[in-house]
Amino acid sequence: MGKIVLGKNKLTFQRRDELVVIEAYGKNCLRCRTTRNSVVSDESWTLQPPLPVEDCVVEGDESFASITNGDMKATIEAGFPWYGGIVCFYRKGKQILKTKYEGDYTNKYVHTEGDHYAIKVIFEANEGEHFYGLGQETEDAFDRKGSTCNLLHYNTKSAIPFLYSSLGYGFFWNNPSPGRCETTRNHTMWCSDSAYQADYLVFSGDKPSDVMKIYADLTGYAPQFPQWASGFWQCKLRYESQKELLEVAREYKRRGIPISAIVIDFFHWTEQGEWKFDPKYWPDPAAMCRELEEMDIKPVVSIWPTINPNSENFREMDEKNMLVRTENGQYGTFSFYGQQTFIDTMNPETRKFVWEKIKENYYQYGIRNFWLDEAEPEVHPQQFGHLHFYLGNGAQTAMLYPYYYVKMLYEGLQEAGETEIISLTRAAYPGSQKYGAAVWNGDIMSDWNALRQSVTSGLSMGMCGIPWWNSDIGGFLSGDTQSEEFRELLVRWFQFGLFSPIMRLHGARLRTPDQPEPNPGIIERSGGPNEIWVFGEENYRIIKSIIETREKLRPYIMKYMDIASKTGSPLMRPMFYDYETDEVCYTLEDQYMFGEDILFAPIMQKGQTEREVYLPEGRWVSVLDKKVYEGKQTVKMHADISQYIAFVKDGSDVLEAFA
Repeated sequence: MGKIVLGKNKLTFQRRDELVVIEAYGKNCLRCRTTRNSVVSDESWTLQPPLPVEDCVVEGDESFASITNGDMKATIEAGFPWYGGIVCFYRKGKQILKTKYEGDYTNKYVHTEGDHYAIKVIFEANEGEHFYGLGQETEDAFDRKGSTCNLLHYNTKSAIPFLYSSLGYGFFWNNPSPGRCETTRNHTMWCSDSAYQADYLVFSGDKPSDVMKIYADLTGYAPQFPQWASGFWQCKLRYESQKELLEVAREYKRRGIPISAIVIDFFHWTEQGEWKFDPKYWPDPAAMCRELEEMDIKPVVSIWPTINPNSENFREMDEKNMLVRTENGQYGTFSFYGQQTFIDTMNPETRKFVWEKIKENYYQYGIRNFWLDEAEPEVHPQQFGHLHFYLGNGAQTAMLYPYYYVKMLYEGLQEAGETEIISLTRAAYPGSQKYGAAVWNGDIMSDWNALRQSVTSGLSMGMCGIPWWNSDIGGFLSGDTQSEEFRELLVRWFQFGLFSPIMRLHGARLRTPDQPEPNPGIIERSGGPNEIWVFGEENYRIIKSIIETREKLRPYIMKYMDIASKTGSPLMRPMFYDYETDEVCYTLEDQYMFGEDILFAPIMQKGQTEREVYLPEGRWVSVLDKKVYEGKQTVKMHADISQYIAFVKDGSDVLEAFA
């Protein structure tokens, strides 16, 4: 029937084919590891070392015991051989999790290879519980209760295995194996495709901010947000040459439009896996960077982790095992202008080698900021078990790839003396935030569904400890700049961008008939124009005004970015974050708080000019007419295309930004 052993700050339960260790891990936090192997592993993956444990109490005997760490308590009972080992977690004496009996307990560990198993942990469902988190994907599921989620990265999906519960606790599944999470009516279940052990942490707080503070203690805090990054970023697919890019930058300055950054997207390089400008179209990067600096515009350059045998770096990297390999030796994991494979970012030698190339070919010219595309990585077929990474088979480690990708740039830039570091990246894993990851939600469609889903994506990422987030304003795919519907969508998306942590215009716009012929020899040609003056004169005036308002909001944005770097609280946050006792706020997915003082209710339907907005307790001032509304009520608001629906807390100085 098994036996429980009491230790200092931990409980150990062992029986045939199972070992369970529950221990205190910092404040109000318990870590549980279970395995079919004879010992638990001390591998922590991206988990930070625990803060000191101050008030842990372990008591009981070999058949039933408990461990209490602050507000968190866990119990385990030995019981009968086929039924024992039931673990329960309590927050302030109230049960929040109970492992579910599901027949033979050894079903939790199905052998895959060596000492690894397909692992699952199942809990009883709680009535009325809401869940938030699990990263971002293009679907309507901000409240994750009643849904399933594949724990897998791909373009438009960044899976982060963390959930915040409306019962006041956080749950972090500390396994980088691809897997699955189910938060259905009959259970909550976490699965890993192949792992040595199950490893999860449960922690609690009185408010969502308390829980997110502990999560940041466990996975790291975002660094100081660069002040320049709080402004407007101009981007398109793609500027084909240095000449074209500078002409656009000059035109923004000529028109007096505030702009903080301009992006040099992919295929500016000589070959995939060479990480340098094609001198034919980018003849003098140093002069380009100097001119941009004089205009107070930061250049951001796209980096891809793909490489093929045509690259001058391929042979050396291949021979030194710096590339992702298949377990059986086949070459090629991604077909894009030839068969590509990916650099192995989990290998420290790879990170050092590639950073030196970036330093030589970009940094020395004055480029300090990078766009880390293909960060998942985008392998095809998407069967990670056939891939071999430095840290192990992909079925066990693949989720770590974006973490080490952004770590490569962060540590390289830090070593070079940079103190303000930010990298756009298309995927993330717990801990990516501490390396300056600014995540965006990938190559989404240019349609109303994608706008609506971007709102929930941004909120979900904020509840996963990723405070630096953005979407392509206007969406990425198939935007027709001549279409009235797209022009309406773009304006509504710009309004959302105004109240996003990062405001960045991007997209592969449809090419126009009057667009110049591509430069000769261009492999990947540009999409249609994407500057704010190409969407019609009326839209231009509206968008320019939105960007000017963003400039006024930058001190407010920086205030909350500083708060994020110290506390883990996101700038873009769900309504319940600051109003955790208001049950209505847990049901709201189409409005949110932008810091503590601004409430934004985006319009996300074609032709819509009216919508309802719920105002929580307090007094709220509409930015439209400066009228004051009492809280704890739902109001109907009207906003023409040139207007947006936002409220400011009565008495807040930020109202002046909307004058």
